[in-house]
Amino acid sequence: MAGNNQRKADVFCLMGPTASGKTNLAVELVKQYPFEIINVDSAQIYRGMDIGTGKPSQATLKAAPHRLLDIRDPAELYSAADFQIDAIREIFAIIKSGKVPLLVGGTMLYFRVLRDGLADLPSANQKVRQGIEIMARNHGWERVHSQLALVDPEAAARIHPKDPQRLQRALEVFLVSGKRLTEFFTEEAEKRLYGQKKQPFNFHFFGIQPPDRTVLHNDISKRFTEMLADGFISEVETLYKRGDLTNRLPSMKSVGYRQIWQFLSGELDYQEMVDKSTVATRQLAKRQCTWLRSWPSLNTLIDDGLQSRDKVLNYCQSISI
Repeated sequence: MAGNNQRKADVFCLMGPTASGKTNLAVELVKQYPFEIINVDSAQIYRGMDIGTGKPSQATLKAAPHRLLDIRDPAELYSAADFQIDAIREIFAIIKSGKVPLLVGGTMLYFRVLRDGLADLPSANQKVRQGIEIMARNHGWERVHSQLALVDPEAAARIHPKDPQRLQRALEVFLVSGKRLTEFFTEEAEKRLYGQKKQPFNFHFFGIQPPDRTVLHNDISKRFTEMLADGFISEVETLYKRGDLTNRLPSMKSVGYRQIWQFLSGELDYQEMVDKSTVATRQLAKRQCTWLRSWPSLNTLIDDGLQSRDKVLNYCQSISI
């Protein structure tokens, strides 16, 4: 795709809310164009978390291999900085092989890290995190959101009161460093503005944005029912019985896994687990759609059908030189 040494390599990104058909569309694109897929899903990186993450089947992976799947044990931490390093390495490897990188997933933070770079944030502090978790347990995540609003109102305005991981990290950054998360991001943006950091690729972003939220909600409910029928509870039970995992780990905070863990520990009954999982998945999809609505220079797709496939392929042809 890069026509000469002066031109940056093209990298394509396919984003969308959960259950919108990203994988199906990506596989169809691979059949028609020399794409190679890189996974951009923060839960699919974990081994043994297959059913609940919607990980592609072995047959699908044979037809369309995915990089950055099954690269961590669920007991391990994996940050946006880790993803940035891994994804850039894989992008270069795909380009070197003569193919075109296609990054596919719904973890919008990971896409933003690739697009904007990553601010030099302080490392995680377990003691501070535990303090924030105790506050949330005793008073709810709304209290954490209120505390964040006092010290970093801009970050609080961006982060939903029921988005625990981002709330925890934003407040942690301030408590550890004394600097607002917004300040770190502003400094990073200024470095790019003044040429201290340069983007090595031409990113082209496509986002599936289903026009009918009701249809998406129905697809979410249907998919969760199918996951249960496929053995989702047994999958979580295997992880639950390992003994070295807790529901405080990022892996076990994933939608569905958290609720089934609570079911297995007796905190929720079966129907509560189903209802809470469905609601949490819808909330995740809503946050993903919110990211997409504000994404600059986004090429919008309405579904995972042939019309969307052809729109991407036509775009690819239009920029080929």
